[in-house]
Amino acid sequence: MDETLGTALHRWRDRLSPADVGLTSRPGRRAVGLRREELAELAGLSVDYVVRLEQGRAKSPSAQVVASLTRALQLQPMERDHAYRLAGLLPPQEGTVSTHVPAGVQRMLARLGEFPVGVFSADWTLLSWTPAWSVLMGHPSARTHDERNLARAVFAAGPSRLASWPVLQDDDALKIALVADLRTALIDYPRDRGLTDLVEELRSVSAEFARLWDEGTVGPHVSARKTVVHPQVGEVICDCDVLTVPGCDIRLVVYTVAAGSADAEKLEFLRVTNGVRAESPPGPGLFSTP
Repeated sequence: MDETLGTALHRWRDRLSPADVGLTSRPGRRAVGLRREELAELAGLSVDYVVRLEQGRAKSPSAQVVASLTRALQLQPMERDHAYRLAGLLPPQEGTVSTHVPAGVQRMLARLGEFPVGVFSADWTLLSWTPAWSVLMGHPSARTHDERNLARAVFAAGPSRLASWPVLQDDDALKIALVADLRTALIDYPRDRGLTDLVEELRSVSAEFARLWDEGTVGPHVSARKTVVHPQVGEVICDCDVLTVPGCDIRLVVYTVAAGSADAEKLEFLRVTNGVRAESPPGPGLFSTP
């Protein structure tokens, strides 16, 4: 019998343990692998939709849904491509921005759930996040795919658009680095229509972006101090670092606070009151939502 997407999803779900995705396995647990509810939470989908997919009652899932599921299931590149084909879709092509997060990176992030970490693709679209990111910045699932793009948030809608509340920072270095990154991405991914459209959009809506682009501005990402104005605890001052994963063009944006500081107490309060230290899965997608 030919394999279907539903049977493949079930098989891949069964081989993952809760620990693989940052969940605590309670005593007496009988389920083999991940439950459907857990996969749905990790992928940012409804449980009913996951059930219908596995039973073959949901037809023609979108590429974003498949990408979300493949990240949540920690598939290898060949398995990811197989999932796309089973869904009747073409796998991601060479020359386009990858949304694949390597399984090793996912396992690492699953153990960094107490740190606010966002995972971005080469075009600076937020792919996934840890629970602490969502409690510090607001849950990204309330935003559309386009609204999760950092470059668009900075140049087209203001720096707080990616977050649910204001984030105060020195924008100059960030803006220069983002423009440089997008220019490099266009060279690396010349066939990515979404990337081309993003650059054209930003050139048309932001005179500053157009100026930096035309000047050929180049600049690296550097550590930055940011102030998150959180509605529950007020200002939280964080250090922000950008780490690049070699070989896959994935960027990790990591927020940290000084140990023993008032900011550390505020972040700990947010984590505890929002259940991050309980049996809370790493933000959708650990890994992403469509």
